[in-house]
Amino acid sequence: MSCGRPHETPCDEVLARLYDFLDSELDTATSEQIQHHLEECAPCLAQAALDRMVKTLVARSCCSEPAPDQVRLRVVQRISEVRVTYRYQSD
Repeated sequence: MSCGRPHETPCDEVLARLYDFLDSELDTATSEQIQHHLEECAPCLAQAALDRMVKTLVARSCCSEPAPDQVRLRVVQRISEVRVTYRYQSD
């Protein structure tokens, strides 16, 4: 996914760190780089909006107990696999 324009931070790097960004798990400088990229790249911004919506839906659907670490890792891995497959098929 890319808007076709060069960016200081490449789209693939932004998308790889998107969940960390959405979870506020990045240092300030990295977070600012990703925010800047999202402000100038419509396809990445759309993906971020979709990922935020998925996270919100999952949070609403889950009970108050956090998922075990193994389950969380499997879900994140599967989401990454689907994203890679989607990008591969759309090229």
